[in-house]
Amino acid sequence: MKVILKSDVKDLGRMGEVVNVKDGFARNFLVPQGLAAEANTKNLKAFEHEKRKIQELAKKVMAGASDMAERIAAAKVTIHAKAGEEDKLFGSVTSMDIADALKASGIEVDKKKIVLEEPIKRLGDYAVTIKLHAEVSAQLNVQVVPE
Repeated sequence: MKVILKSDVKDLGRMGEVVNVKDGFARNFLVPQGLAAEANTKNLKAFEHEKRKIQELAKKVMAGASDMAERIAAAKVTIHAKAGEEDKLFGSVTSMDIADALKASGIEVDKKKIVLEEPIKRLGDYAVTIKLHAEVSAQLNVQVVPE
């Protein structure tokens, strides 16, 4: 049976592809889960229309992410933290602290999008990556200073 994939299916194909699968697999799993539809002319035309709408929406999201990346790259965030000897912090600066500092400067970013390889535990300047979209990321300059 030929089916149109409505979303990516592991080991089978990507969204929009027409694949040939066994009848039982299509009837019992793919179609009820909403992962595929039978590949007839009506469904092909409807899916092409839906695919265009999804691509336009993806372009808008990508443009928004690019604009946000430019704003983030231009920003510089200063975080005040308590520090002891040899510029070691009491605790660490987390992604939540960075998200709060960004919010205070007028840029709202989810803390899950902030990528820290390791927690910031010393005073100084750091470049932090913020992954806004699958294809768009930005570098934020973070300065950690003593209170």
